[in-house]
Order: sequence, then structure tokens, then C-alpha cells
Amino acid sequence: MDLGIDGKRAAVAAASAGLGYGSAAALAAEGVRVVICGRDRARIDDAAASIGHGCLPIVADVATAEGSAGFVEAATEALGGLDILVTNGGGPPAGNFASTPVDAYPSALDMNLMSVVAMCKAAVPSMQAQGWGRVVAITSVAVRQPMPELILSNTARAGATGFLKTLAREVAADGVTVNSVQPGLHRTDRVRSLFGDDPDVPMGEPDDFGKVVAFLCSQHARFTTGVQLHVDGGAYAALL
Repeated sequence: MDLGIDGKRAAVAAASAGLGYGSAAALAAEGVRVVICGRDRARIDDAAASIGHGCLPIVADVATAEGSAGFVEAATEALGGLDILVTNGGGPPAGNFASTPVDAYPSALDMNLMSVVAMCKAAVPSMQAQGWGRVVAITSVAVRQPMPELILSNTARAGATGFLKTLAREVAADGVTVNSVQPGLHRTDRVRSLFGDDPDVPMGEPDDFGKVVAFLCSQHARFTTGVQLHVDGGAYAALL
């Protein structure tokens, strides 16, 4: 299927590996001009070379609002504009209510909530002005079903989901869609650090996840907005 986005311009955050990399690769394969970022120069350069299709690497840390906005501004300058934004970032440390101090929350909110807000603030107004745009946020199925020992991530990503849902309604009439994709367990470094490599735990592949992100960026998904799509191999069991 031709997604109808050949020649569009995309910024994909935290894409040196994992779900960000899978998303950037899927978009590039559709002819999208992609800029990716990561904190390590060697890793992000290697990722861009592996993705190919003219993918451009930028060193940026999207764990803060300032770094996140800076990445979008740099990507916009490199591409001469922006049509697609994929927000993504690492997760905060594991912990539960008893083990997590109050002063651990601000950095977690910066990493998984304020970074999303900042990237959208930097990208969405120009999308509105041009009458076309796609925002896809990579969050977590923990938004629907909070995971034990991940209280910081559960809290921050739920806040990001509320922000994205609100934004979607505000910009829908301008031709801009805003959706989030909620991964379950996929074969990424983050998941391995939390759960190991247990063969009895079903895990998805980042490349397959990326194709879902690419579809939400497509012309075919132009009437799909405000959606929180869980991509988790059926792990989330509730009816709603």
C-alpha cells in the first residue's frame, strides 16, 4: 500500500535504537525525508547510515523541554519545514510508591510529559499554517494498564496522553492529526533492562511497531485523530 507520504519531512526523536529507530526506518522506506536524534554521536550516526534514504542524524537530548524543542527546531531547519513529528524518549527509573521519593517526579515529568509538550509547541503551529501535519507520540500500554514498579512512567505518560488528546481536538480542523501509540513489550534495550530476555514473555519487533506509526502518518489516516492505539500483542485484556 502506498501511504501517500513520499517527500514529506519528519523528525523522529530518540531514534538511535528501539521503537524510535523502527519508526524512522518505516517512514524513510516510504520516501519520507527523516531527521533522527540521539545523545551519542557515534550511535546516531550509525543509525542514520543503517536507515539510509538520506536520513539525517542530530545529537540532541530530549529528556528536557529545552532539548526537545531544540531538536525540533534543528530538524525543521535541516529539512526546510516539518510535516511529521514522532515524539519518543527513554523511560524514568523503575520504582513503586514506597521506594520513589517526591523529588524523583519532576525529572520523570520532564522526560515523558514536558518533552512531548515542548516538541509539539515547536512543531504544530507550522503544521497548522500549512494545513497538513501528523503527530504520533510513542507512549506505553501502561497508560491503559499501569505496570507494577513503574510508577514514574505510569504517571508521566498518562499526563502526556491527556495533553495529546486535548491537542488533537484543537488542531483537527487545521488538517493536523495527533495520535499516540502505546507499545507493550518489544525487543528493545529498555524492555530487556526491565524484564530480561525471557523467551516465555511474548515480545513484538520494533520494525513492525514502526509500520503502525508510519500508517498513522499516512494520507489514509487523515480522519484518524485523538486515538490511543495499543500495540501489545493482546497483552491488554480489558474491553475498553
